[in-house]
Amino acid sequence: MRAILVFDPPSQVGRFFTPELLAELRRHVELDPTLVLTRYEGPALARAEMLITGWGAPPLDARALENAPRLRYVVHTAGTVKGLAGPAVFARGIQVSSQAAANAVPVAEYTLAMILLANKQVWQLSRAYTESRRPPGLEAIWSAGGNAGRTVGVIGASAVGRRVLELLRPFDLRALLYDPTLAGAEGLDAELVGLPELMARSDVVTVHAPALPETRHLVGAAELALMRPGATLINTARPSLVDQDALAKAVARGRIYAVLDVIEPDDVLFDLPGVLLTPHVAGSVGTELHRLAAGAVAEVAAAAAGRPLRHAVDPATLHLRA
Repeated sequence: MRAILVFDPPSQVGRFFTPELLAELRRHVELDPTLVLTRYEGPALARAEMLITGWGAPPLDARALENAPRLRYVVHTAGTVKGLAGPAVFARGIQVSSQAAANAVPVAEYTLAMILLANKQVWQLSRAYTESRRPPGLEAIWSAGGNAGRTVGVIGASAVGRRVLELLRPFDLRALLYDPTLAGAEGLDAELVGLPELMARSDVVTVHAPALPETRHLVGAAELALMRPGATLINTARPSLVDQDALAKAVARGRIYAVLDVIEPDDVLFDLPGVLLTPHVAGSVGTELHRLAAGAVAEVAAAAAGRPLRHAVDPATLHLRA
């Protein structure tokens, strides 16, 4: 089976695939690792039966599909394929695989770390310690929350949301779950509640729902007003899920805190001491990229052997994914 790499910029290939992983790829498919497309054109594409894509790969539109008449598989080394594979891809019977499950692992790990630190009020105590250059008194430290018996609200039973719930199991924490598409919480180790109840009962609220027209500003001023004083909102999903202006006002008043790995450009957030901003690092970075590539190699091996793809994308539910 002939395969071709599609990454933009091409230098991404070296970030994802170690020499060993590239060698493993070539054991399963006919692949030139030095040929990396950034556009869907050329004689190599016309012969390709499989595309191995990464972040920055352009959409597979009608023109691209015309230039790839033999294409049967798209193995994506990243998470979402919404901007890559449209209805025309699935209508032609092309199988698409995603590494969304693998990318959920570091996002959930980041979230767990932030939950535990938020409940200990680490950022607030660190800021006070740094500014005063003397440790807070014992009363300030002892009143700093803690994790025992705290409640975490998870918005969205996505791959990340479910992974977060799994990681919370060993801790003395209660978990609440809100997801409008979920019929029940069987096997998820969480109490299924409505969004207002989740916001009101949680010490930490973490957002993992997909960005859809109906979920825009899912967490708005009314929901933020329900949060307990001193509670923390974490967003590693999409900026549109949270009304950023309402959040900035709530944090500025000192009512709540926020940990944001995704934001819409807004200088106000950078000036608020109650906000911890990180530059979209919750997802796979560094060595975690190799895990995405290893998962893609496994999918390539399955396709080459005629086995079902383990992480095939279902076009019927794609619109509900992140």
